[in-house]
Amino acid sequence: MMKKLGFVFVGLFLCYSATSFAQEKNVWRSLSEVSYKISEDQFGELYVPVFSDESKKLEGTVVEADGYIIPFEGMFKPEHIILSSLPLAECFFCGSGGPETVMEVMLTDPIKYTSKRVKVRGKLVLNGNDPEKLMYILKDAKLISE
Repeated sequence: MMKKLGFVFVGLFLCYSATSFAQEKNVWRSLSEVSYKISEDQFGELYVPVFSDESKKLEGTVVEADGYIIPFEGMFKPEHIILSSLPLAECFFCGSGGPETVMEVMLTDPIKYTSKRVKVRGKLVLNGNDPEKLMYILKDAKLISE
């Protein structure tokens, strides 16, 4: 009986450890595994993301992402930011990064702009349908470190 209880406790510990590890893991690495297919709409060719199985497993879960706030001139909204895994000079909009290096973040509480690296936590949504939005969106997010 004692051996069985020991196995149960070890199993529970391993499940807890795996869950904790998934939350601490670098989400950007998982999200970088994306490919694209070409589709067409009324405006012409459109690159539609094809998310990896690892990314799909993260959808709907609470994840942490760190990065830099992208300051769109005159468009900074303290409750709706763009977060880049890369510094401004290298980000998707200004440098060499791809679309998998940025995400929209919908914050529950407004924040002040900073050029320093920040960390946010929120529920991940994968967007493969709306070309007006980025392909990664964090909803109900909170700033957890600055």
